[in-house]
Amino acid sequence: MALTGRAALLAALGSLPVGILAPSWTGMLAVNVPLSFAILCDYALAAPVRTLRFTRTGDTSVRLGEQAEVRLSVTNPSVRPLRAQIRDAWPPSALPGGGEGGNIVEAPRQRLTVPEGERRGFSTVLRPTRRGDRRSGRVSVRSFGPMGLAARQGHHDVPWTVRVLPPFTSRKHLPSRLARLRELDGRTSALTRGEGTEFDSLRPYVAGDDTRSIDWRATARQSAVAVRTWRPERDRHVLVVLDSGRTSAGRVGDQPRLDAAMDAALLLTALATRAGDRVDLLAYDRRVRARVQGRTSPADVLARVVDALATLEPTLVETDTAGLVGAALAAAPKRSLIVLLSTLDAAPVEEGLLPVLPRLTRRHTVVVASVADPRVAHMATSRGNLDAVYEAAAGVQAQEQRGATAELLRRRGVVVVDAPPTELAPALADTYVALKAAGRL
Repeated sequence: MALTGRAALLAALGSLPVGILAPSWTGMLAVNVPLSFAILCDYALAAPVRTLRFTRTGDTSVRLGEQAEVRLSVTNPSVRPLRAQIRDAWPPSALPGGGEGGNIVEAPRQRLTVPEGERRGFSTVLRPTRRGDRRSGRVSVRSFGPMGLAARQGHHDVPWTVRVLPPFTSRKHLPSRLARLRELDGRTSALTRGEGTEFDSLRPYVAGDDTRSIDWRATARQSAVAVRTWRPERDRHVLVVLDSGRTSAGRVGDQPRLDAAMDAALLLTALATRAGDRVDLLAYDRRVRARVQGRTSPADVLARVVDALATLEPTLVETDTAGLVGAALAAAPKRSLIVLLSTLDAAPVEEGLLPVLPRLTRRHTVVVASVADPRVAHMATSRGNLDAVYEAAAGVQAQEQRGATAELLRRRGVVVVDAPPTELAPALADTYVALKAAGRL
């Protein structure tokens, strides 16, 4: 039983004149006995809570930063009307404003009246601030009597999960990169003669064409010099590997490095699948955290990658680079483009990646993409006082170390992409287009 503020107010109003005019036990009993009887009657007339039936409908997934709506319906099977206050509990990070700036947002309480034998409901608006699965908590119910003096209360478990997907903010870059791919795919013929390109057609020779593209047999059959044109191959294999270890948890700006790497992986997946290539995804630290094998339609592959990345979180352990390379080789037994989204910090690369890198570069084209911290570049330009000079020296030293690490990788045949979070996705997409144009896939 729960007493309401109305019952306390009536008790106070009744006790005040008794305490002033006739302070005695008889006076107190004269006030409290009728009030207690009214409270018991009100409690008995309240609709029971245990027999209520709850159902949920609504959104099961939403992109981070967007809005979802989940409806909770209440069926009252009793013969008494339900006058209830209902609290639909959700994690603070699922509610608007929750989890930001240390604010704790409580689940809203709804007043609901449900006639006997009928059903009513209300909607809860969610605006999650973190990726992953957001599961509903208990539904708490207070059922009030007709006088509003007392209430029955109880809880119901009504499970529902809303999966918060990565925001994929880089999708705005997709149309421009697709236009460049269409140019490579024969609308504007690629005149390169690289490994892995496919023959497209013959056309007359024009000044400036590579003489190695001349088809001498076709030239002998006709009066004009003919050259071969080439188009990027389709059905190449692209393996995107996300390092989800300790270094991916470092924050750059207001997000972890892993989130920026995810955004780049999504843009590359969307681009490569529409180019006709097969894209697989692997997330690894000391074991496989996520895996997607993209042998289906482009739209389905992207949806599966988004779903797999939704619940991926950094783990605070050192990445087992040998295990990561082994998992990548198992996922790519034939020649592939392997895109490793990891760090360019000197220690993890020199001690972990470089010793096992030849196992990848021996057969595959390897791209290492890393999230650069724009604050380091800002530090390197700091001037004005002694603290700023020391800050600039630290920034320049960090940039030089990062550049030296990138150069070590390039000497071993690796393509390196190092860009700030907002620029990493388009830079990686441009690298993919360039490799495809050069026939290096």
